[in-house]
Amino acid sequence: MSAMIRAALTRVRDNFLRTQAATIDPKDFTVVTEGKADILFPKQEEVFYNPIQQFNRDLSVTCIRAWDNLYGVNLKSRRHGKHQQKRRKLNPEVKTSDTTTNSNDSGRYITILEALSATGLRAIRYAKEIPHVKEIIANDLLPAAVKSIDRNVQYNGVQDIVKPNQDDANVLMYRNKAVNKKYHIIDLDPYGTVTPFIDAALQSIEEDGLMLVTCTDLSVLAGNGYPEKCFALYGGVNMVSHDATHESALRLVLNLLNQSAAKYKKHVEPLLSLSIDFYVRVFVKVKTSPIKVKELQSNTMITYHCSQCGSFANQKLGRMVEKQSRKKKDQKIVKYSVAQGPPIDEKCKYCGGTNHLAGPMYAGPLHNEEFINEVLKINETRLQEKDTVYGTKDRIKGMLTLAKSELNTDGSQFYFSPNTLSSLIKLQVPALKRIAAGLGSLGYDCSLTHAQPSTIKTDAPWDAIWYVMKKCHDDKETYQGRKLEDMPEKGIGYRILKHLEDNKEHYDGLYGSKLSFEQNETSGKIEKMRKLKIVRFQENPTKNWGPKARPSGKDI
Repeated sequence: MSAMIRAALTRVRDNFLRTQAATIDPKDFTVVTEGKADILFPKQEEVFYNPIQQFNRDLSVTCIRAWDNLYGVNLKSRRHGKHQQKRRKLNPEVKTSDTTTNSNDSGRYITILEALSATGLRAIRYAKEIPHVKEIIANDLLPAAVKSIDRNVQYNGVQDIVKPNQDDANVLMYRNKAVNKKYHIIDLDPYGTVTPFIDAALQSIEEDGLMLVTCTDLSVLAGNGYPEKCFALYGGVNMVSHDATHESALRLVLNLLNQSAAKYKKHVEPLLSLSIDFYVRVFVKVKTSPIKVKELQSNTMITYHCSQCGSFANQKLGRMVEKQSRKKKDQKIVKYSVAQGPPIDEKCKYCGGTNHLAGPMYAGPLHNEEFINEVLKINETRLQEKDTVYGTKDRIKGMLTLAKSELNTDGSQFYFSPNTLSSLIKLQVPALKRIAAGLGSLGYDCSLTHAQPSTIKTDAPWDAIWYVMKKCHDDKETYQGRKLEDMPEKGIGYRILKHLEDNKEHYDGLYGSKLSFEQNETSGKIEKMRKLKIVRFQENPTKNWGPKARPSGKDI
């Protein structure tokens, strides 16, 4: 009888919502179509739509589907197992075979929280474009935004999945934590910094759940003017005035996530970390892992970077040493200890500039190759089918192809710009493949990076980088028409070249016999990537695109 009553109430609710949706006149709004969603955009602009963020939303849909493909099976079986245990506990006479039917026969199991939903566009797209989604909470603090979400949910007919909700995002997550309600996916895309929402989100996410995190405050994370604010918000300082500042921004965000998660014995695994236009976007998997928490110290680093020539050196905050167990010969144990340092002096040995500190920040890999492969696989299907729903699928392929190819190992943190180095030592900029060939001949690896064009990531030390940069032009005796002795002695380039000349015997002994600029595997990878016809940057959809002003919050 109760089931009949619930069904009747559901029909009444659905009829009411259909009636409400029928009363909406699209002529009163600007209708914006993105993906499979049609959004009624208020003409007064109290709640804003930003077209440049379509890449963010297309990518987010694809990444959630990839997460579902890779990890959803385990989550569904885990959930099914808990359901069986609960049924057996309530009724011990129920046989195992009687509990094999999944409580959710439709196959929908994913619960999503979009904590800062604005118009509800993202939540509606998730509901229409991602299989297995059971429930999406589209939350916002502003009454105007929630009214807009409710209207768009009705207009798109996704009332059974998307639930508009007005609340403070943190209050909502902590309240749900109190009743043990958690989400498989939590999407945090705030206006500015994500810092205030991290703690509550980490306590509200399911085991092996996916967190999608955006930070748009790059003036703090990657700028030159607010080191004190960067430290206050993210617990570290970025690489001020350095070419690699956008990667340091990513590593600061990941460090914030890991440090916050460690308090709850949780580990954050980066699946994909991208610097995009005017923001950073990271996709991380959260899992309880005391062992990984113990490794966090050794996966956190500070960086010394020269304020003049840009050379840098990383210092891990901890050490992990693997030793043979005394009791069991076939077993090894890991001993954790503090690190030894510093790795360099107060002054840069190449140019005499002052070394500045950046960090602490995350030192581990930025991406998971298996995850990127799955995202590319889903996206490739769209390309082959000439799907018109995803307008940025070409850019997804381009950016993730670059991200997949970039060095992701210890020792290859950060990148350098040959343009910057050449301008310092007054030499013509060498071809990237020539630099890569030189470093490759010395036994080092190189790659491009998605974060900045015409830059190189490498695991080579700066001794080798400067040596190769100089040797690229050893067939020339002058530097932009001047001999070395004619260059100003106070110049940065003069000091670098003088250091190389004064230590010529040392560097020739290390690298001279091995250095070659003939094409090799390393330069081949660089050249192959540069010849690919891939879209790396999105075309400007409108004039003056970028972050818009914060919404006014007035009722529509």
